[in-house]
Amino acid sequence: MKLISILLMILGIVGILLSFMMFGDIGIAAFIGSLAALLSGIGFWQAHKALHLPSKQ
Repeated sequence: MKLISILLMILGIVGILLSFMMFGDIGIAAFIGSLAALLSGIGFWQAHKALHLPSKQ
């Protein structure tokens, strides 16, 4: 899960940078898609941390 989150965050960052080089509607669509990948990566990272915390009993 940690590997997936890292790959999604890298993909999101690269996609955002590339979307700034595109024109018009394609750039907006690429930005939205890469933002979704970045947020998914952050969500996977948080889920990984929550699943691997020791329980306090």
